[in-house]
Amino acid sequence: MHEHQIERARHVTTRLSGFAGPAVLGLSPWTPVGLRDPGWMPRIETLTDVATWLTVTALGLCLVAGVQHLVAFQAAGPRLRGQQRRRSIRRRPEPVAGSGCPVPHGSSEPRPRARRRVASTEVDRGEAEEFLRLFHAENPEAGPVEARLEAVLREIDATGTYWHTAEELAFGARVAWRNNARCIGRLYWRSLQVRDLRTVGDAEGVATHCFGHLRAAGNGGKIRPMISVFAPEAPGRPAPRIWNEQLIRYAGYELPDGRVLGDPRYVELTRELVRRGWRPPLARGAFDVLPLVVETAAEGPRMFPLPAEAVHEVELEHPELPWFRDLRLRWHAVPVISNSRLVIGGVSYPTAPFNGWYMGTEIGARNLGDKDRYDLVPEVARRMGLDTSREATLWRDRALVELNRAVLHSYQAAGVAITDHHTESVRFLTHVEREERAGRSCPADWSWIVPPMSGSQTPVFHRYYDTAEQRPAFVTDPDAAQRGLLGAPRAFG
Repeated sequence: MHEHQIERARHVTTRLSGFAGPAVLGLSPWTPVGLRDPGWMPRIETLTDVATWLTVTALGLCLVAGVQHLVAFQAAGPRLRGQQRRRSIRRRPEPVAGSGCPVPHGSSEPRPRARRRVASTEVDRGEAEEFLRLFHAENPEAGPVEARLEAVLREIDATGTYWHTAEELAFGARVAWRNNARCIGRLYWRSLQVRDLRTVGDAEGVATHCFGHLRAAGNGGKIRPMISVFAPEAPGRPAPRIWNEQLIRYAGYELPDGRVLGDPRYVELTRELVRRGWRPPLARGAFDVLPLVVETAAEGPRMFPLPAEAVHEVELEHPELPWFRDLRLRWHAVPVISNSRLVIGGVSYPTAPFNGWYMGTEIGARNLGDKDRYDLVPEVARRMGLDTSREATLWRDRALVELNRAVLHSYQAAGVAITDHHTESVRFLTHVEREERAGRSCPADWSWIVPPMSGSQTPVFHRYYDTAEQRPAFVTDPDAAQRGLLGAPRAFG
């Protein structure tokens, strides 16, 4: 059908091109091409007639060319859309550290653009109703939804917001994890422990409870999935914010020769915190823990050093390479994402740090292996004696595997919970099957679910997923993402 349309357009072009021949004054335009004047064409008598005829002819040719392009585009449309869809599914963007995944595997992203976003604190009645109906549908013991819905709508009309029950809060936080399309570790979403701290809104209180979160979640290495939910956003009552992407992040110091000591991702944040009064250790190192920054509308940004006992770290060694200890590497045990906003039934909780446990590739392949992070792959390859003179020796791949082996070995030897990307991929598909049996869709972003190492060797690689956004959800606002990297813009003022 499309080929037929193209051929018709070509035929029309051929016919109209006969009008484009050079005209002679006093003659019909048909004369120069040896055709008999059909009688209906105007004769060309003056230069004005010539100009008019040339203009009409040019417009006709442009129209025909447009028709040809339109028909060709329609014919190729399905193929182009299919290619675009495949690219959107298969392309791996740089992941976001604050992904909203308690088992994160991405840790690098392009610098976010400076963009102010002012979110309304008025609760949407439709979102509130949708959540309440979901809560009562999945929790029949809560009884009929009508009475609770009526009370909530009255509260919204009176105050612009409403207060979740403890049961609604816990359910909403767990379902936000269940709905997170970027998280591979959702099999245990029901086990998320919820700390209800909604009455805490001052900076010191937030910091103190965050340190308590680290201790409780760390649990001596037997890590507990946990979330601490602080004061919600409400009309006239702005909620506190945490600047840090995670509660534990390492400083990055730019050296005079342009190199970076520590984590290059946080060079600008480190510089800003030093400007604000933070004093790094006298002997600066590659793993200096940054202070926690909590900002409130009343107090502005305040910095709190993390207590040593709240920071559980693992020293890295390799099971077969003794020299690996000489690299003096370590990483922290509990990945607590701290700059994502939890949204439940229209109510926004900007400060709701949460964690699961690490997947090994998050540390080995990304934090330690990425070129724009610690970039340790070349050094490991050099110490292994690999041929790095050309890429075809696959020295990067071999060194990366050993770096990840060291991470898994060290955490397991230290008794700290961690998972490998093959095991976690199988668990994720188990989660998908359970959700389908429960009659629920399981949103998943392919580019995030597939691990950053040996992706095609994992079962999650070989299928497509539903990417529809669902609520409740974890959201990382542009301003929050920027504060986690740059220390600006401030949330208030």
